[in-house]
Amino acid sequence: MTTTHEGEDADARLSTTTTHSQSYPALVWRRFRKSVPGMLGLTLVSLLLVIAIFAEFFAPMDPNASTSSFNPPAKISFFTKDGFTLRPVAYPIVETEQLDPITFQPIVGPDYENPRRIVFFADGWDYHLWGLIPMNTHLIGVEDGSPLHILGTDKLGRDILSRGIIGSRISLIIALTSITLITIAGTLLGITSGYIGGRFDLWFQRFVEIVLAFPQLPLYLTLTTLIPVTAPSSVFIAFVILVIAGLGWAQLSREVRSKTMAMARVDYVRAAVAVGSSDRRIITRHILPNVLSHVIVSVTLGIPAIVLLESFLGYLGFAVKPPLISWGLMLQDAGTFSVLGSYPWILSPVGFVLLAVFAFNALGDGLRDAVDPY
Repeated sequence: MTTTHEGEDADARLSTTTTHSQSYPALVWRRFRKSVPGMLGLTLVSLLLVIAIFAEFFAPMDPNASTSSFNPPAKISFFTKDGFTLRPVAYPIVETEQLDPITFQPIVGPDYENPRRIVFFADGWDYHLWGLIPMNTHLIGVEDGSPLHILGTDKLGRDILSRGIIGSRISLIIALTSITLITIAGTLLGITSGYIGGRFDLWFQRFVEIVLAFPQLPLYLTLTTLIPVTAPSSVFIAFVILVIAGLGWAQLSREVRSKTMAMARVDYVRAAVAVGSSDRRIITRHILPNVLSHVIVSVTLGIPAIVLLESFLGYLGFAVKPPLISWGLMLQDAGTFSVLGSYPWILSPVGFVLLAVFAFNALGDGLRDAVDPY
């Protein structure tokens, strides 16, 4: 009887200590969620995507409506002349009787005598969500419906915050679409070249080297100038995406090729070849899953580079044309030192670019450590 009870106790202890095997994505997620920068990047990227999808709802003002040019940011405070208040108020910007000694324009400043309460889910300018649903509700606004310029206005009197939120949609569409085309082309061509090898790999790599040898910035500017000025905005964006993708796939294909050549020498891949598995099965079931982790990390680290490139091209006027809005196009207003010296808030679009770059870089770093902890 004693032996029987000891055996049952051993089986019970064994059952309590047994752990279930986890899949590779589960292991990556377990390591990734321990990374503070990675989780911060994931949160910020998710927030950027939500803002881009519901851009009109988050934009407090009509991005194309004009008021006073170069209005400074509204002063938002929890204090009024009556004391502290739990509901924040915005002091409208009005002209004073004083003149600027350089521009001789009236100096503007907050009107502390007329605070206006800020409310959530306020009624504002009319829009169609996703071009389908008519709405006029916005996340934030002023109780009496007056203008609220949290980041000020540009040279045409348009709200900078609203234009930045709407512009996130175009900037992220260009970045995400370009990186998708780069990933598909680079992965397929890299695996094909590395797996087939031989003369095809030799000549294809010479072509990749030619693409990589091109000075990209002059080529970007040259190709984008081929678009007629009268071309529709959609055609212009599509051409920019194709140019970015056409010059960006080569580096990823070179990296995937090296990974494929290393995987082709692994024992289980050689065993699959020995038992007569088709090339398609070997690539899709053995090589591609092992290369995919590197591709995912390359994608998250490649998006910030495309965001910076689009901002730079937009600043030069080669990416997006009005009436479309992008972060790079908004930076054109900050092209002179006199504007920056008098109206420093015109540089606010830089904050959107920095936020997007930091978010995707942090996400990529976290994924890289989770995918390959060694």
